[in-house]
Amino acid sequence: MRLNGKLAVITGGTRGIGAGIARAFTEAGAEVVTCARRPPEVPLKGTEFAPLDVRDPDAVQAFFDDLPRLDVLVNNVGGTPYRPLTDADARRHARVIELNLTAPLTVSLAAHAHLRRARGAIVMIGSVSGSRPSPGSAAYGAAKAGLEHLARTMAVEWAPEIRVNTLVLGMVRTELSHLHYGDDHGIAAVARTVPMGRLADPSDVGEAAVFLASDAAAYITGASLLVHGGGERPAFLDAATANTDEGEGR
Repeated sequence: MRLNGKLAVITGGTRGIGAGIARAFTEAGAEVVTCARRPPEVPLKGTEFAPLDVRDPDAVQAFFDDLPRLDVLVNNVGGTPYRPLTDADARRHARVIELNLTAPLTVSLAAHAHLRRARGAIVMIGSVSGSRPSPGSAAYGAAKAGLEHLARTMAVEWAPEIRVNTLVLGMVRTELSHLHYGDDHGIAAVARTVPMGRLADPSDVGEAAVFLASDAAAYITGASLLVHGGGERPAFLDAATANTDEGEGR
């Protein structure tokens, strides 16, 4: 799964999951350009940084027009704070949808010509929040559901020149995990709910993204690859009394 000689752009690739993807791509031999509104606090070895707000269509188009070529696009930028629906007005929720759904569409359209010439690949970074209820991040979950659908449609419209796939992520441990899961004790408790016994590391996501971008996945398009450690243990299993001492004889 080598990417020697390929040029990859990773949006939001300066920290957390994006940085893990960037590292995996450089280790696979790709030239990597990361773009975000702010530069990384610690420069990522082997990558080039370009400032870019992916919500600005004109700036996005100018960025891709200046590139000499492009082989792989990873639409990683995204995220949301914890925010119950009634705790914010519609404008704030719309901004979450803009960042997580509209921006990847904007970037993909701007990159289309380059990718078509290169017979390249797009990797969308989705979330399990798009396929189950997402209390506290409803707009984010709705956007990620839309992103997965968008990727499948792109895969059909842009085949065979461009492959488009989605990584559907579960919980990933990053420098911001404490904002969602609390301290180390809370993170450990959350990790115990995952069948694999831990949260994903950004490198796990990076290696999966390299696979989808590589020739090893040359016939894979329109797919959604789950990277969630087996998912979440169904709550009813811990609530049910069948096959327990309490449930015997009932």
